[in-house]
Amino acid sequence: MESQKQPPAWIETAKRRGNADLLLSLLDVVEPIAPVLAQGLLVAEPLALLWGGGGSLRALAEQLEEPGGVEALRQQLADEAE
Repeated sequence: MESQKQPPAWIETAKRRGNADLLLSLLDVVEPIAPVLAQGLLVAEPLALLWGGGGSLRALAEQLEEPGGVEALRQQLADEAE
């Protein structure tokens, strides 16, 4: 789960669109409730599967639930931002 892992495709897309700073700020806001948000994402996963985004949603939910997962996302966004 460290920075050696390839960043998810949505991080690269967000970076290309110039949204990394926005996502970094959003991570600061949701960090205290990340486990609850992760459970909400898992509930929404079946609906996301209809549009082909279920796997990405599950991966994000799992990362938010892990200890240090939000920090790992933050590091991936920061690494990509440079």
